[in-house]
Amino acid sequence: MENKIKRVFPGSIAEEVKIESGDVLLKINGKYIKDIIDYKFLVTDEFLDLEVLKESGEIWEIEIEKSYDEDLGIEFYEPTIDSARSCRNKCIFCFIDQLPKGMRETLYFKDDDSRLSFLQGNFITLTNMSDDEIDRIIQYKISPINVSVHTTNPELRVKMLNNRFAGNVYERLKRMAHAGIIINCQIVLCPGVNNGEELLKTVEDLYKLYPNVQNVAAVPIGITKYREGLFKLDIYDKETARKEIDMVEKLQRKYFKLSGVPFIRLSDEFYVLADRDVPSAEFYRDFEQLEDGVGVIRLFRDTIQETLKYLKKNIKGSFTIITGESAYDEILYASKKITLTNENIKINVKKIVNNFFGTTITVAGLLTGKDIIEQTMYEKLGEYVVMPDVMLKKGYELGKTKEQILLDDYTVHDLEKCLNRNILICDYTGKDLIKIINEYSKEE
Repeated sequence: MENKIKRVFPGSIAEEVKIESGDVLLKINGKYIKDIIDYKFLVTDEFLDLEVLKESGEIWEIEIEKSYDEDLGIEFYEPTIDSARSCRNKCIFCFIDQLPKGMRETLYFKDDDSRLSFLQGNFITLTNMSDDEIDRIIQYKISPINVSVHTTNPELRVKMLNNRFAGNVYERLKRMAHAGIIINCQIVLCPGVNNGEELLKTVEDLYKLYPNVQNVAAVPIGITKYREGLFKLDIYDKETARKEIDMVEKLQRKYFKLSGVPFIRLSDEFYVLADRDVPSAEFYRDFEQLEDGVGVIRLFRDTIQETLKYLKKNIKGSFTIITGESAYDEILYASKKITLTNENIKINVKKIVNNFFGTTITVAGLLTGKDIIEQTMYEKLGEYVVMPDVMLKKGYELGKTKEQILLDDYTVHDLEKCLNRNILICDYTGKDLIKIINEYSKEE
């Protein structure tokens, strides 16, 4: 039973009416629950008539009166209730196709599920969906939806996604936008394929759907060393990153004049590669594209500056901060500001080279436990090791920190044993880092 209840939250409506873990939610107001979208839509009614299958085999009918926005307080075994839908594309830039063999099975699953886009912020291509499913998004007002566009050129998109149905993305985006669905778009830029003039056309097309298409994030392709037999692709360097920034800035100035927003933003990696400073905080507005690596450096830098005044002056401690190559200079600069504010705080910033996937992968979120251990176990570490939470698998946030896992299945506890240090997990906002230093340092 895919709509089996895993957990009932304490103090919830479900607990009050004696719904229990292991029960199966069959119907709400006479309608079968096919997936999480049905549940989210139907549960908003103020009067609910539930059919629940108990583990004993009994079917209970439960009547509930509640507020419109009040949830029942249950969690299902599967986030989507039924199985997540896999992707049938064979994208020329797909990171999953560049994974080595022998990693955990779930890493090789390509999801392309609109429900996960709505629930968890995953990006979908729209190519693996029927027109009926588009109708369902519109009917249920599933919004916002995150869409991997890459290009609005139909022929090029078919080629990039290796899917003959991939060329109609713009028509589908128009249909959803005109129905009031809010859409966030992502473009993976491949030099010589969909950048330059192709990117200009794509962004211009998407802006025609503004404000329902509310923003576009462009990220550079990531290339691992496991690309044997795959489409030959180049990566960005200093010169090509600068050209991309210069071209996109012209668009941003245009859209600022039209609507007061830049509309398209490049991920921080472009600025690091180009050796240019990132834009101001005003440019990133509410930092709504952090998951794409857009504005992370600016947010970290500004919050460090804002929260330095809260660093305690009567404490001392020593920390080693682990990061990837991309963020190293920024973390090092922040650590110097912290130690200048309190000379009794010692911080060592350790840059981890990604030997596992290849040195072309420089972001912290793709570091593995093996590389961390090999490159730090003989180092002189501080009393604590600080790691960014982007290294850890999503979905474990509510579990015990020690049980959280990295890409190669090392747990935080495994790293602690190998390094003989307690590991602290930080979200890498300046506020969180200062809080950790205050909490785990000793008073003089």
